[in-house]
Amino acid sequence: MITLHKLSGAAFVLNADLIETVESTPDTLITLVDRRRFMVAESVEDVVDAFTRYRRNVMNTPFMSGTMTAAEMAAS
Repeated sequence: MITLHKLSGAAFVLNADLIETVESTPDTLITLVDRRRFMVAESVEDVVDAFTRYRRNVMNTPFMSGTMTAAEMAAS
């Protein structure tokens, strides 16, 4: 999940795994895999950076990095 801001300044949280495209129109437009669209205040670069940080965090969990088995993860 990543926190973004509507053009009005209101914050919202978006499931980053559902992002299909991010484009500058000139406002930043995010299109999800289900075709819903969100116009956000952040730049394309900021959205990409937030997505990258999110994915890096997910991939650095012990289970995803291969240092913990599924059984160990379920027990913790």
